[in-house]
Amino acid sequence: MKVYLAIATLLLGATRTAGQASPGLPMVINTWGGPFTAATDTAYLSLVATSATALDAVQIGCATCERNQCDGSVGYGGSPDENCETTLDAMIQDGTTMKSGAVAGLRRVKDAIAVARLVLDYTEHTLLAGDLATDFAVGFGGFAEENLTTADSAARCSEWRAAGCQPNYRAGTLVPDASTACGPYAPAAPGGGAAASAIATREAELKTRRAAAYEASAGRSHDTISMIAIHVDGTMAAGTSTNGASHKVPGRVGDGPITGSGSYVDGEVGGCGATGDGDIMMRFLPCYQAVESMRRGLTPQEAAEDAVSRMIKKYPAAATGIVVVNNKGEHGGAASGWTFTYAYRGGTMNGTEVATVSPLST
Repeated sequence: MKVYLAIATLLLGATRTAGQASPGLPMVINTWGGPFTAATDTAYLSLVATSATALDAVQIGCATCERNQCDGSVGYGGSPDENCETTLDAMIQDGTTMKSGAVAGLRRVKDAIAVARLVLDYTEHTLLAGDLATDFAVGFGGFAEENLTTADSAARCSEWRAAGCQPNYRAGTLVPDASTACGPYAPAAPGGGAAASAIATREAELKTRRAAAYEASAGRSHDTISMIAIHVDGTMAAGTSTNGASHKVPGRVGDGPITGSGSYVDGEVGGCGATGDGDIMMRFLPCYQAVESMRRGLTPQEAAEDAVSRMIKKYPAAATGIVVVNNKGEHGGAASGWTFTYAYRGGTMNGTEVATVSPLST
């Protein structure tokens, strides 16, 4: 993955050390470099060349990654679940009103961030999920139902099944044994399971396999676009789009559509975008934490490091990455478990630049 990041950075943006002064407004900043910089550029150009609002820019940027299938981890045709189906999660938030709209487990509709925007603009709700979110998208929004599976995602799922459905996200004592076989699974009968030590060993092996598969996937290891936009008038917005974790248990929703976890923005302070192990990260609401830390006086870099430190104190091996920006455009990032990058463009910059963030030590 580090080789991939280095190559992508050289090709698609200059590299600087994280923890930067503001490049000026308007500004767009988001998780990951490489192919994700196309989203940065598209969102930024919408702010300087059109009458787009900060909300519009975030939607435009995230939609770019959805269409481009950034790294196979955003949009259709990526991260198939155990049933080989791709589902989508997205959210978008207005930094002035604090209102947000989100969809989780969206099925058969490609335009997840656009549906999230409909939730924000035309309902009093924050989150719609599953088939009924699809009904809303189709019936109210006029979106077409489409198969989100591609030949590539189907092949990847078939290969995973041929390998005994390894790695997977099952836990505990199951029948059949989830560390060696595919499901369907059922809990083992009381008293019929393995000893506690054997269970612990199996859980450790599963975590190791998942981590190895995550790292080995290189170009597919990025898992979310989270973006913050600052309009020249100072208004802010944030948003996230992802197709979640590969081979997840069907129905799983990670941190992406959760306000305060996948992303968060308060125009009086700043915003944050997150990526990584969503099942862990959503337990800590790192983006809410980072913004509130800035409200208390921390710099963006300090706030980012504080939020990540809280997570790795409990989960030392967690793969996390967050980018934090205040309402002046000063920015920073922090990570654990991997080398993280984020992209930004602001003021009169002629192109997007990419900042590299080394993982914090535990």
